[in-house]
Amino acid sequence: MSVGYGGGAPEGDGAAELALRDLVLAATVRIHRAGAGYAHDEPVSFLGSGFFVAPNWVLTCAHVVHAGEGGEVTVVYRTSPYDDPRAVPGRVAAMLPEQTGRPVPGSWPAPDLALVRLREPVGHTCAYMSERPNPHFGGTRVFYAGWTAPRGRLQILDGQLTVQGTISAWSPEEQVRLGQNDLPSGVSGGPVVDPVRGEVVGVLKSRADHGGGGTSIGVERLRTLRLPADGDDVYQSVFHAHDRYHRDRQRNADSPDPTWADIQGELGARPGRTLSPQQRSELLGLLADLPPPVSTRGLLDVLRSLPGFRVPSLVPAPRGWRDGLGLLYEHARQDGALKLVLDYAMGVLSAGRPPAPSALAAERALWEWVRHAAAGLDSGYRHTLAQRRAELLGRTRAAHRQAAFGTRGRDTALLEPTLTKAPAPLAPAVLLVVLRRGWEPDHCDWSVSVGGGPDQEPTRLYEGERAPLDGLVDHVAAPLAEAFRHCDEPGRPATLYAALPHLHLGLPVDDWRLGPDGVPLGTERPVLVRCSDRDQLPDEEPVGRQRSAPWEAYDDEDPDAERRDRWRRLHLRQAQAEVLDCDDGVRRPIPDAAALRGLAPHTVPVLCRPGDPRFSDDPAALGRVLRAGFGVVLWRRRPGAVCGEFHRGVKTAVDDGDGALFLPDAVHGLRGRVGAEDTESYWVHGTALLYDDPHRPLPGTGDLLEAP
Repeated sequence: MSVGYGGGAPEGDGAAELALRDLVLAATVRIHRAGAGYAHDEPVSFLGSGFFVAPNWVLTCAHVVHAGEGGEVTVVYRTSPYDDPRAVPGRVAAMLPEQTGRPVPGSWPAPDLALVRLREPVGHTCAYMSERPNPHFGGTRVFYAGWTAPRGRLQILDGQLTVQGTISAWSPEEQVRLGQNDLPSGVSGGPVVDPVRGEVVGVLKSRADHGGGGTSIGVERLRTLRLPADGDDVYQSVFHAHDRYHRDRQRNADSPDPTWADIQGELGARPGRTLSPQQRSELLGLLADLPPPVSTRGLLDVLRSLPGFRVPSLVPAPRGWRDGLGLLYEHARQDGALKLVLDYAMGVLSAGRPPAPSALAAERALWEWVRHAAAGLDSGYRHTLAQRRAELLGRTRAAHRQAAFGTRGRDTALLEPTLTKAPAPLAPAVLLVVLRRGWEPDHCDWSVSVGGGPDQEPTRLYEGERAPLDGLVDHVAAPLAEAFRHCDEPGRPATLYAALPHLHLGLPVDDWRLGPDGVPLGTERPVLVRCSDRDQLPDEEPVGRQRSAPWEAYDDEDPDAERRDRWRRLHLRQAQAEVLDCDDGVRRPIPDAAALRGLAPHTVPVLCRPGDPRFSDDPAALGRVLRAGFGVVLWRRRPGAVCGEFHRGVKTAVDDGDGALFLPDAVHGLRGRVGAEDTESYWVHGTALLYDDPHRPLPGTGDLLEAP
């Protein structure tokens, strides 16, 4: 990564400062005009700079992206000096202030901020954004980065500037004056970093007309983004994703690269004089697992309830849980700083929210953090915390009973099924059966059928032999399109069941496109995986084994009895996802067959890291889960370093959903939201759902297995 004039460490030449610089440069991007007619390695399409603030979100200046067409831009990034640049399309999601016309060049008013949402999920690093109120600096200098094009050559630039005061203080147009260095064109939109605390505090807005320096906008101005009348709150979405990213990145032990919290610790940063940077990252991540405050007033009420704490008058006011935590840093007594943070966390737990299972799990995790952090405090205070937790649990249980039973009597309600939502009418289905050729393992035989239901065989329309697995879509595209025409109805696309060999369950059928202008099949319709060769699943235990499932013993002469019983029990009550092969980002072996059979009948197994070449059990791992009788399984085909969003996503989809019967529709809806560029759903990209109903037979799966 080339460095232009002004390059250097943020302040001094220590290892921590150099590492901070690397983190900042890795998150800094350049923004170009969108369109096939523009080359993204040439200055002619270059608009300005920006930086990743959360997975698939870029923060920049409004005047930078406003030069694009129709809110469409291209983001070019690389995460190390050794990576090739990658271009990805983006769309402007929000701007401050909102503009309807095109202002005079150079006159865009403050705050002059814009958030760009990437139109497809990519892997990248993210900068750490300060949660402090208003611009607070640990020193008199800041570090900046951005892109520029001197003499027609694009290159990244970084350097230092002095903090010289503010312009239009206490107004919506407040800016920080920066000086003592020249800022070339193109760096607008780049990050401004406090090198003492190791966090982004602002965005470069403009350069001075005369002399060096320019101005920056504090990142806290994003709190003034307009609240949505309906739909997602962009501010909360971005910063919840930001805080979860840095928490998950800190938990991940597989990567040797230092995190922002690691470098902040080496710099000697101490948020609020009581938390280490690592503790701060964990706490913010836990807060981000909870729903946001229902309103700014509700957040301020939590802050006003803190003993001995006076809420200062701030513009803009805090908006998220992270903002409330940052407010404590500058106003806590030295001897009570930790108790203030813990009281705030308990206030967050007390805030009203819907009693969803995922929210309850997040509350338990936050309480465990509070309990652990309070271990060194006096026993009286710890006892008070425990009493408050008990009171909260009592209120939560009462709310759950009210939500579950309403005005009905509890005893009467308990006699009714746990899941009472009426299932949708059975939709027509298309079945693709793929059978691996044992003597040609990279080729397969296939068939396409339509119809079929419980205990009814579908009707075969097409079949083929010796198709390469890598190019299978080219052979089955036309047959599938015709089968869909047989079954699709207006507003009700037919479900595609892809019955695949157990060693190829990761075939990305939901990503297939049946034509050059087609959308992914998983976006167009529910795509569910089945296993076409259950008779060849790995068997690790002898016949006559001891059953470890606590609820029933099965007849070994009926190998499908366990599978049918699991299927029935799973669809009787609320499902619960359980990640089997990953613990906070650390790969762990899949449990053995006995342990798998011992899982509760309402469990939906989740595999986060299948296909890891470092583990010899991976090729057979998924087959072992199926052998244990599971008919509903979720897994990632593209394991990544940071997997917290995947864990959170599957837990929410399964635990908060309407039951296993509705999981296919839920996953299809999430895939559609990926196509609609909803970053909260990007975790589902590359996720497969096995939904293998033992009551739906596969037609003639043994017919094509005979050797020629």
